[in-house]
Amino acid sequence: MAGEASAEAARKSSQELEDLAPAPDTPAAEPEFPVLGDEKAAAFFDLDNTVMQGASLFHFGRGLYKRKFFETRDLARFAWQQAWFRLAGSEDPEHMQDAQNSALSIVKGHRVAELTIIGEEIYDEYMAERIWPGTRALAQAHLDAGQKVWLVTAAPVEIAQVIARRLGLTGALGTVAESVDGVYTGKLVGEPLHGPAKAEAVRALAAAEGLDLSRCAAYSDSHNDIPMLSLVGHPYAINPDSKLRKHARSMDWRLRDYRTARKAAKVGLPAAAGVGAVAGGTAAAIALHRRRYR
Repeated sequence: MAGEASAEAARKSSQELEDLAPAPDTPAAEPEFPVLGDEKAAAFFDLDNTVMQGASLFHFGRGLYKRKFFETRDLARFAWQQAWFRLAGSEDPEHMQDAQNSALSIVKGHRVAELTIIGEEIYDEYMAERIWPGTRALAQAHLDAGQKVWLVTAAPVEIAQVIARRLGLTGALGTVAESVDGVYTGKLVGEPLHGPAKAEAVRALAAAEGLDLSRCAAYSDSHNDIPMLSLVGHPYAINPDSKLRKHARSMDWRLRDYRTARKAAKVGLPAAAGVGAVAGGTAAAIALHRRRYR
């Protein structure tokens, strides 16, 4: 259910993102590009530690704290989750569940429109400078070839859509939170878009868009996204955790590591939310179909 809801929301919002998107910044480097001019191909990018350094939810939490949405003790918990994410290099189910529960409670009762506007401000304050230039260049290469590029993340869909719009991408698949009459209820629509749910969402979107997954590319840092990476013909391990690095090498997938300003060994043919797994409960109904529960 989470995959289908995210795919439907992403498709309906992509045109809006295209209309509102500012001209993207020039990428830092011109990467190799595997499938030029192929309308049956698209690219799917994980967000946390793949496109952005660290957990997007943590940065969103900082912005909410600044706006007095919650107390200092809650910020300390977010900081601990961010530290764990950076040190472990992968998502931990227990930390993700804690993040989800705490964040959903924080945004309960707030309006979707309010959180969306705040998300735009928080992107400028904390997120823009944390975009990996190397991954940004890869995404731009797909766009330059006339292909669609989607973020696929367990982070709230509103956050994901803000980032996609600012980077000039096609759209975003993210976790959707429930709202009634434009107000968050503190519940989710389906489950967090994490692990196998990401693969389901990508498969659903590809079917709706008429894409050939064997000609598509996917990018992630986490072994939790192996189901999504395994769907496409051109999987990339970006800033990979140890499990994904081992799996990628065994499968002859390409690897790139931007954490040390170097490229990891390239393997094979050319071609997660992390802690932010849902928290923010903000993942709501701006999701194109804008479900309303009465």
